[in-house]
Amino acid sequence: MTIRNLEYMFRPRSIAVLGASNRPEAKGSVIMDNLLRGGFNGPIMPVDPDHLAVKGVYAYRDVESLPQVPELAVIAGEAEQIPDLVRRLGVRGTKAAIVIDSLVGALDQEGHRLNQEILAEARRHGMRLLGPDSVGVLVPHVGLNASFAHCDANKGKLAFVSQSSALCTAVLDWAEERKIGFSHFVALGEALDVDFADMLDYLGGDGGTTAILLYIEHIEDARKFISAARAAARNKPVLAIKTGRGIEGKSVASPDGPSSQGADEVYESALRRAGILRVRDIEEMFQAVETLSRSKPPKGDRMAIIANSGAIGMLAADALLDEGGKPADLAPETVAKLDAVLPRNWSRRNPLDILLTAGGERYAQALSILLEAPEVDSVLVMHAPGALTSATEVAMAVAETVKAGRKKPVATCWIGGSSVQAAREMFGASGLPTYDTPEAAVAATMHLIHHRRSQEILTETPSSKGIHFQPDTEHAKAVVRRALAAGQTRLNDRESKEVVAAYGIPTVPTALAADPEEAARKAQEMGLPVALKIWSEDITRKSDVGGVVLDLTTADEVRHAAEAMRTRVSSTFPQARIKGFLVQPMSRRTGAQELVLGVADDAVFGPVLVFGHGGTAVDVLADRAVALPPLNMNLARDLISQTRISRLLEGYADRPAADVDAIGVALCRISQMLVDIPQIRGMEINPLLVDSTGILALDVRVSVAECEGDRLAIRPYPKELEEEYTLEDGRVLLLRPIRPEDEPAHHEFHSRLSDDDIRFRHFGLVKAIPHVQMARLTQIDYDREMAIIATHGEETFGVARIALDPNLEHAEFAIIIRSDLKGLGIGSTLLDKVTNYCRDRGVKIIAGETMRENRGMIGLAKHLGFKIRHTEDGIVEMVKVLHGPGAEEQAAGE
Repeated sequence: MTIRNLEYMFRPRSIAVLGASNRPEAKGSVIMDNLLRGGFNGPIMPVDPDHLAVKGVYAYRDVESLPQVPELAVIAGEAEQIPDLVRRLGVRGTKAAIVIDSLVGALDQEGHRLNQEILAEARRHGMRLLGPDSVGVLVPHVGLNASFAHCDANKGKLAFVSQSSALCTAVLDWAEERKIGFSHFVALGEALDVDFADMLDYLGGDGGTTAILLYIEHIEDARKFISAARAAARNKPVLAIKTGRGIEGKSVASPDGPSSQGADEVYESALRRAGILRVRDIEEMFQAVETLSRSKPPKGDRMAIIANSGAIGMLAADALLDEGGKPADLAPETVAKLDAVLPRNWSRRNPLDILLTAGGERYAQALSILLEAPEVDSVLVMHAPGALTSATEVAMAVAETVKAGRKKPVATCWIGGSSVQAAREMFGASGLPTYDTPEAAVAATMHLIHHRRSQEILTETPSSKGIHFQPDTEHAKAVVRRALAAGQTRLNDRESKEVVAAYGIPTVPTALAADPEEAARKAQEMGLPVALKIWSEDITRKSDVGGVVLDLTTADEVRHAAEAMRTRVSSTFPQARIKGFLVQPMSRRTGAQELVLGVADDAVFGPVLVFGHGGTAVDVLADRAVALPPLNMNLARDLISQTRISRLLEGYADRPAADVDAIGVALCRISQMLVDIPQIRGMEINPLLVDSTGILALDVRVSVAECEGDRLAIRPYPKELEEEYTLEDGRVLLLRPIRPEDEPAHHEFHSRLSDDDIRFRHFGLVKAIPHVQMARLTQIDYDREMAIIATHGEETFGVARIALDPNLEHAEFAIIIRSDLKGLGIGSTLLDKVTNYCRDRGVKIIAGETMRENRGMIGLAKHLGFKIRHTEDGIVEMVKVLHGPGAEEQAAGE
């Protein structure tokens, strides 16, 4: 239900407490105390049939006795009573409820039944539910403490959302000691209705929230979560702790088989794709928030370290390497400038040891030079107390230097106790982030780098390489359909290679042989030398059971090898059903790297792509990374870069660099295969050979299962919306959804618009659109918005945009046609297409605004059945009802 009616949960004007109590040990008693102490200025109505008053407030016997409809109800009753209480509240018109108690008792089945009853009653009346098993909600800025937490929350601009109720109370206690404040503090509990996605949508649009902090145990609706997270992360930092790193296991270890649970590495990839910064614990989370709020993101990841001790400087440098950061390599010009102001025996390298005698002036001079050095992206300034210098005086000099020319992020670390406390407080007052240890300071700066990188991923313009290809989708689908009809869960080697070859991935030819004699004959026909492999659907890794022999140069060698192989495999794996042998020509690529490329099926996020170091030691090396489809070339390269073997692919010694683009294209094509053929549940290409000339798939395994509709966590490009439109002059336009790769063409399109076109569209003159904004216009979330462009070849002729509200009740449209192409029917065709799109999505109302001078747009909307309303400020509203009251009348008037 997304954000519908959530305002009644977080900004209610009246509250009822069901299960209110005077017993000090009861949850209803704590809730009443918190509400009364919190300063809520609306009516608080306890419901208690046994007492005249609760906590001195007049009590009511039941929901029906309440003198007014409570906008929010807090329910702390017996589990069996809750479905009836929700029903009665819904009848009264209550729009939000917090269910405190857990409904899962001794019988899980009974708890599930109660959950479903509650949810059904809530949805019947449009009521939003938080919980069950929720500590409650705290919104300090409106005096709302609808919880049974043991303390209040301070006012602030951070929102904290957790699945764990116990952790909520611990974080509140932790934050109280450190004077950290919150805009919202929410315990989701079992998240029967309101979940992380709903909270991300609500808080992402909340002006009083500057950062969103999540404690995640599991995700139920992956697509909804990622869609909401990507939208929120574009507006403000979103940080998350995801527990269960070791418990959930490695579900992608066998890419051709389905997994049993969501693996941590898949969550890692999903959070990264959504633009969320993952942290390890509560303290790191709040440190990261402080760093992100006080520092600008660095342009790169090269850090310089200044310290008055070589020891603490090296501690920081070691921590930097452990975190994956890069120590800045000081340029000769920078060293020369430092030589001019530092003692002769300074370290003359990074980290800078400027000696224990360094006072404020020496620190300031060194810092000023590093802030100007082009090879330095960020600076960590460290200080150890000594008898010859003042920690506070040095801190003051550093703060003034940064204030005078703060062009790069600067973090500080004053090591010690009471002697450096005043310096730390001064840094806090001046807005400079400061940390107690070198490790914490380095980790904080790396947060800036990781967050910057996650934001870049959200807005990078991908290359169009690899997207313009025509796979033989029907042939691949036919292979899968035949296998499923025959009851297969795995394709054989030849079928597997047919599928990947249909998507343009080169494979080595394979002949199937039923016995050793046929294997020898096929080898001669194919041409020697050959590789011989066992053929059995029960064996996934042939080399593990002695099922591979290479470099067979004669037919007799093939025959003898086949006979020995059959005996060997039968002894090693007696339950395997051996169908025969696979015969392949030897593919000699001296110096080629062996990779693994595949697909795993995750229980939470659906299909995921796997890439890494391949060969027989694939599981031992465990050098792999995963990514959620769909992929473009940028995302494919990012996936490759996360592995250790990516460094070998760059070339070394006498080996030239491998064709990484060919790997990226293959990843993109397999990603498209998952969109086209959702029945593919797993795949492993191992080894995939790669060298400077390209790639070659040697062994391919594909597993399949019946499936309807896509199972991807991110909605793919909706190819079904593509259609052609013929202009009067015979030119054929393609109407299609916009792609991230369209950014260059969209800049060109914008440059050819007239000033009036731009003014009517943007309500002002926008001469040029910067990359970040244009990326948002071209890299859209197809679940939440739509942009249909009219294209002819590489040119864009026009675009119609739709922005959907999270509740799918209202859509706002905007349309613009290139100035020299008006009057050809492009505008009406685009507007009609997006209107039909909204109708199909179930949107109730589509509306747009324009200036009254834009007579062409107004006439077009009127022609397509939109109601026109002129406002006093010269804006014209164009509205069309698609579903609900008035829809039929408006449609009849078209």
